[in-house]
Amino acid sequence: MLDISARVRIPEQELEFLTMRAGGPGGQHVNKTDSAVQLRFDYASSPSLPDNYKQALAAMRDHRILPSGMILIRVESERSQLMNKEAARAALVALLQQAGRPIKVRRATKPSKAAKTKRTDSKTHRGKIKSGRGKVKL
Repeated sequence: MLDISARVRIPEQELEFLTMRAGGPGGQHVNKTDSAVQLRFDYASSPSLPDNYKQALAAMRDHRILPSGMILIRVESERSQLMNKEAARAALVALLQQAGRPIKVRRATKPSKAAKTKRTDSKTHRGKIKSGRGKVKL
């Protein structure tokens, strides 16, 4: 089970792991072992994921979320396949937790009267300083 929050849990059966050869440095080890991991999660047809999570994921702008309702996470940063699987799980949990966070509604505010007068006073003060820098008239 993958714990997303206190109420949301995803069973391991809904996660699909593909292994492949990793790129980059590592020498003979990289050339012989399938240490890179790609995690696939079909969030659109997942029965354990609530609808508000699905809507938030569909609205998110992330290259790992496909328009078809699939999440693809590829990890090849570690040397072992097991550590890459754990890193992919952690990335999926972080992505789903971000989708589960409610969007903070912005309330419009206005500057106070004291803030407005302070701003205008500082502008007139700066203007007086700058006007004193001109040519001296005799």
